Amino acid sequence: MAVVTDLGRLRGPRFGLPVNGALDQYSARAANILVGNHEADPLIEVTAFDAEFSPSVDVVVAVTGAEVELRVGGLERPSWEPVTVRAGERLQLQEITAGMRCYVAVHGSFDVPYLLGSCAPDSGVGFSAMLSPSTGVPLRSRGPAPVSDFWGISLFNLQALRPRVEEGAPVDVIDGPDSEEFKGTAQRLFAQPYTVSERSNHVGLRMHGGALPARISTEEKISRGVPIGAVEVPPGDELLVLHRGRGVTAGYPVLGVVTSTSLDTLGQVRPGQEIEFRPVEIAQARQDARAWRAELDALRQRTATAFDSLGLGEQYRHVDHRRSLTRATG
Repeated sequence: MAVVTDLGRLRGPRFGLPVNGALDQYSARAANILVGNHEADPLIEVTAFDAEFSPSVDVVVAVTGAEVELRVGGLERPSWEPVTVRAGERLQLQEITAGMRCYVAVHGSFDVPYLLGSCAPDSGVGFSAMLSPSTGVPLRSRGPAPVSDFWGISLFNLQALRPRVEEGAPVDVIDGPDSEEFKGTAQRLFAQPYTVSERSNHVGLRMHGGALPARISTEEKISRGVPIGAVEVPPGDELLVLHRGRGVTAGYPVLGVVTSTSLDTLGQVRPGQEIEFRPVEIAQARQDARAWRAELDALRQRTATAFDSLGLGEQYRHVDHRRSLTRATG
């Protein structure tokens, strides 16, 4: 349950392909920042299960996302910090205790194929595949890795903001294009918790709860473009929340749209976990997104300072981080 991915195929929807990419975008960006990469560089997304890697050369890695036990050469090391892994050592991710997905970034990133500007897997067109025990992923060559015996011993507290991944984290929703069709029952979305179905995946999350919002219209919806995060209300006893693997068109009424920051939360929820939706205005959603961006920018500054203090600043500053932001935001 591990793939090489990035921030997604931003050019995909115009060609009928989903965006895909890391389901927890904040954690993916943070992992690349911590090792001095572009935010949009390829990294490994590990879902739900234990994973183990062994590099053929000395590398610097960072693991973010779900709460996991990280070991290097059998010794426990901190997540959300740069960590040195020597050639031949085992990097182990064990026992995810909260959350669903971990992100493993390696300084220099990976040399992998691209489709429409992204390495994100797309099973619909047969692009890329899961990693297996026999898989080798080549590293890009960007000069010597900034390895140091001081990485991974908590000498530095880079104060990376870790999103909540435990049960009960709120999921913010703004009004959707069809919210007027649910007059009188729309507030049911926020009145009760919903349980995530085991049939959920990167395409979308299926959820069930008590009394669902009900349409006052019976008109058939024609297929039209739908955003990532669309909260759809199909006939039956489930809600659908479309995620990054969603098709670009759909025909169910869209009651609301999950905000970009809360999409990261949904990328970490587990089957059987309860979530609660929370209504917010667009202005609040924009403010949260700006705060999310500011946290990442501040993390980059602190990480650059840590690299400088070890005499490794050149390996960090060689990356054109402005290009990374342009690429990541389209």
